[in-house]
Amino acid sequence: MTLEGNILTPEGWFRGELIIRQGRVAGISGTPVNPEDNDAPRILPGFIDLHVHGGGGADLMEGGDALATLARTHARFGTTSLLGTSMTASREALITAFRAAGQVMAAPPARAADILGIHLEGPFISPDMLGAQPPYARPGTLEAFDELDALAPIRVITIAPEIDGHMALIEALAARGVRVQIGHSAATHDQCVDALAAGARGFTHLYNAMGGLHHRAPGVVGAALAHGDFAELIGDLVHVEAGALLAARRAIPHLYVVTDATAAAGMPEGEYRLGEHRVFKQGNSVRLADGGLAGSALTMDVALRNLTGLGLSLAEASQRLSLWPARYLGLSDRGVLAPGCRADIVALSPQLDVEQVWVAGTPVIT
Repeated sequence: MTLEGNILTPEGWFRGELIIRQGRVAGISGTPVNPEDNDAPRILPGFIDLHVHGGGGADLMEGGDALATLARTHARFGTTSLLGTSMTASREALITAFRAAGQVMAAPPARAADILGIHLEGPFISPDMLGAQPPYARPGTLEAFDELDALAPIRVITIAPEIDGHMALIEALAARGVRVQIGHSAATHDQCVDALAAGARGFTHLYNAMGGLHHRAPGVVGAALAHGDFAELIGDLVHVEAGALLAARRAIPHLYVVTDATAAAGMPEGEYRLGEHRVFKQGNSVRLADGGLAGSALTMDVALRNLTGLGLSLAEASQRLSLWPARYLGLSDRGVLAPGCRADIVALSPQLDVEQVWVAGTPVIT
């Protein structure tokens, strides 16, 4: 199969052809181009979303086929790889959700994003920084981690490093290759620095549900801006105002975007589930009954347009939705269009609307 258009490669934009064979990029040919000079499709690496609770009316914590539903939903908006993300919950509820997720991963759904594993967002977080998480925060142990990981592979975990025993847990999980993120945390700047030294690699939804920046108490945000190499940020321009996003972009070399999407993503306004909570989609936000933010209805194509609307080039915006999350997970075969890489591709109109999506060379929408 051959695709034609403005192709974003590691060497820049080329107007030409991309050849797909056996689910991989077999070759790219063409000449350098400025895509703004023509109306041909913009062909980008598929988006990689490392923080997805739900979509299409389904919430991961429901169990059943919820993970398949959210993977199919987000694929329609250009996401070609993702991490299903859990909520803080009881042991029994987490086991139910993880068992179902493992079953979905064992028989991956068609026309869906590639499910890379699970982001365990809680319960090993601070009870003082729950955000929209239900009140089941508790100290973490390797035994509790292993019980869930045996059911569905945990690739990313959010931890509050200030909780007793968590520094040792961070070190143990990092040694296994798990990406440990600081989040839902009231840690001090120095505690975060110690956590990074112990092996933590990132920060969960930067600015949200963490100690803010004060010039005499830098907190988690200050540690991220001063020392972070990678951090995720919700790109809906609701959770984080444009100026704060641009400040993080300047400070953190590999800042990348996530949706933190709930079941409301890809759905009309109304009431949805988020773990044990009922949440309400209102316009472009999702809120609890008391009005507090509770995840988002964001899809990655909207996040891309939000970034370019702030002045980022399309190439840089693509990096923050594809390349950097891939590199954060240590994946070299996706997040970029180059010979030998997976043919995970999104084709956009000049207005950056999704027109076509391929996952490993298989069309999701055409």
